[in-house]
Amino acid sequence: MTRFIDMAEQCAYFSADYPVNIYALSEQSVTVEFGTVISEELLKLITGFNQFLVQNPFPGLITAVPAYASLTVFFDPLVVIASDLPGKFSFDKVSQYLKKIGRTKREESYMQSDTIVIPVCYGGDFGPDISAVAQTNHLSTKEVIDIHSSKLYTVFMIGFVPGFAYMGGMDTRLTTPRKAVPDAKIPAGAVGIAGGQTGIYPMETPGGWQIIGRTPLKMFDVSRSQPSLLKGGDQVTFKSVGTDEFNTMLQNEYENQHY
Repeated sequence: MTRFIDMAEQCAYFSADYPVNIYALSEQSVTVEFGTVISEELLKLITGFNQFLVQNPFPGLITAVPAYASLTVFFDPLVVIASDLPGKFSFDKVSQYLKKIGRTKREESYMQSDTIVIPVCYGGDFGPDISAVAQTNHLSTKEVIDIHSSKLYTVFMIGFVPGFAYMGGMDTRLTTPRKAVPDAKIPAGAVGIAGGQTGIYPMETPGGWQIIGRTPLKMFDVSRSQPSLLKGGDQVTFKSVGTDEFNTMLQNEYENQHY
């Protein structure tokens, strides 16, 4: 278990250091934009504000979904408009409430995250695009594997499809553009690279990331108490495994699911 502590105890969630923009996304949601860059400091700020909002909800709050530099808040407009929150329209009521709690002092803003090891079988049929990543960056396939499996990554957000984790912290030597023409089918467990990010496909889906390997772990399972194996803020490392070990782990995952 890893814990990040924000030592700026007298700093508010919304401050001059982190100017925010609140805008309506739909009649049932607003987005709080904390910035325009991807950083762990911004991730901690958004996570802390999200936790505070959940602990201090306004009438009609449904859920809040964090992204790289923003938090989208979903609500029931009928409940909001009937509430005593100041404002004439639901957007006014929600945005004013968010601004109010945004000015709250952060006495202890932190996020808890797990460090998770993801086994990956690189190259071959499991990683058909590893050669393209190597050629783009003037590396050997072994160097791609060694570099990719040597870093500690941070899950910044879950999106695209349920359980798809967008991870930052990848070595810039592996930066590779997305495919010009997406593949019609990317298998579940595929580990890919797109620009300066790495991620794992939790289910079979079309996609344009460069696939360098595959994990036998089930990344999303509705039968689990936490369906997504990864969540925002988690730390991830990749461990290179051979084909035999991959198949053994895959069999174990199947048996655990069915017995």
